[in-house]
Amino acid sequence: MHEQTPDTPPAPPAPEAPALFGWEFATDPYPAYAWLREHSPVHRATLPSGVEAWLVTRYADARQALADQRLSKNPAHHAEPAHAKGKTGIPGERKAELMTHLLNIDPPDHTRLRRLVSKAFTPRRVAEFTPRVQELTDHLIDRIVEKAGAGEKGEADLIHEFAFPLPIYAICEMLGVPREDQDDFRDWAGMMIRHGGGPRGGVARSVKRMRTYLGELIHRKRDDLGNDLISDLIRASDHGDHLTEAEATAMAFILLFAGFETTVNLIGNGLHSLFMNPGQRTLLQDSLAAGETGLLETGIEELLRYDGPVELATWRFATRPLTLGGQDIAAGDPVLVVLAAADRDPARFADPDALDLSRSDNQHLGYGHGIHYCLGAPLARLEGQTALATLLKRLPDLELAVPPTDLRWRGGLIMRGLRTLPVRFTVPNV
Repeated sequence: MHEQTPDTPPAPPAPEAPALFGWEFATDPYPAYAWLREHSPVHRATLPSGVEAWLVTRYADARQALADQRLSKNPAHHAEPAHAKGKTGIPGERKAELMTHLLNIDPPDHTRLRRLVSKAFTPRRVAEFTPRVQELTDHLIDRIVEKAGAGEKGEADLIHEFAFPLPIYAICEMLGVPREDQDDFRDWAGMMIRHGGGPRGGVARSVKRMRTYLGELIHRKRDDLGNDLISDLIRASDHGDHLTEAEATAMAFILLFAGFETTVNLIGNGLHSLFMNPGQRTLLQDSLAAGETGLLETGIEELLRYDGPVELATWRFATRPLTLGGQDIAAGDPVLVVLAAADRDPARFADPDALDLSRSDNQHLGYGHGIHYCLGAPLARLEGQTALATLLKRLPDLELAVPPTDLRWRGGLIMRGLRTLPVRFTVPNV
């Protein structure tokens, strides 16, 4: 007789990875990111375009990757075979004349171009622009409340009527686009933001028109330099810094596009976060009513951390084999740093899923890290603080006009933002 032995209990099934990049994920990606941080912190995923890429989700790994010089910004390092180039959804494959910009190049060209552009975003330059940002903000709110009579209930879509036009007009003025042409830029940019920058149809026409206009504007400004960023780029080039006309056009294009879309989402996501956290909103409104600015300053950083405008950092490509977060990555592999996941990492932030506008230890990655840290961050912070403070003071009973579950988020890989933000408010008696 054979002695019976107890059966070895079966191994527990491996946890199933959450679905990524669908509409449910876009509405609230944070539970999926929490799963990835715990079970697969450097995760191989198939993107909606069909490209396979590594997603980096933990704060320490993300910070390392953002500063790692073995990860190039140049799409030429992508390992896709030559016959597939232009079909992968990797940015930088089309319209090469627009691709020599800060988001797609490495040192030493990156160092040279960043040095030229950084002069436009010094604290002094941004401070000088503060009154104009306030003027633009008040003008847009005036237009919103004029649609209803004093003391009456008004309604608005704060994305299309406020968060979108404010930064587009601001960055146009900083670049030096004449005011009579700025509505054209609003239309072109609106087409690109609504359709995710795709290559076809109205988006392609908008890109072409914007590119052509910027090239012509640079030509005109050579004979009539002003106190604006495009004029500064021309002066730098004329003084031997070797900025080509193609580089100047690409630089103006990316500053315009990146300079407004991130701020649209900062304002929209920030308002949404305050609506969803009424206690924190009340604290901020009470602080503003008392003439204090400290909570506004820490609050804008917390809003950037909690539900920031940039969900994933722009593409990086391994120039040689490397190990990140214990995961081996092959040369040529695309790497995407998930800023939204890193900024909710409990290993770095206490109670990361709670909104705390007074959070002081807040080295978030909302605007990146390392040599590609967002140059326009000071301007975006100014616009975000001005927009939120002015709205909450002038329209103190501002509230959502639809249930939160009715809100829709734009699909996309890099940016995170609402399609619309319908609100209602009481028009103040003046």
